[in-house]
Amino acid sequence: MLNSNELFLRRQRRVRFKLRRLAYGRPRLSVFRSSQHIYAQVIDDAKGVTLAAASTLEKDVRKDLKTGANKEAAQAVGKLIAERCKAAGVTAVVFDRGGYIFHGRVKALADAAREGGLQF
Repeated sequence: MLNSNELFLRRQRRVRFKLRRLAYGRPRLSVFRSSQHIYAQVIDDAKGVTLAAASTLEKDVRKDLKTGANKEAAQAVGKLIAERCKAAGVTAVVFDRGGYIFHGRVKALADAAREGGLQF
């Protein structure tokens, strides 16, 4: 019997495997959420480099938020990652939800990134 962490890792591998087939050379917008913060980074898997990153740990994001673990924080990180991607010259990405359900904070981040101009 697999525990919840092993099931999560299996789900994460399955999502990333499917993304690799569908990417067509686009960078990957990867999301990690903890109980207190949310992080997003755009990764070019072909070169193995991070093109842009944003999280609720940054001071300019933190000052406007009450906590880093709600939908408002996820929206702020989504807008920030979209701005940084535009500055890096990235317009189209593949959304990597990790092993998380596309719901709540993950969905809020994705919607804000779309509103900011990222295409996925």
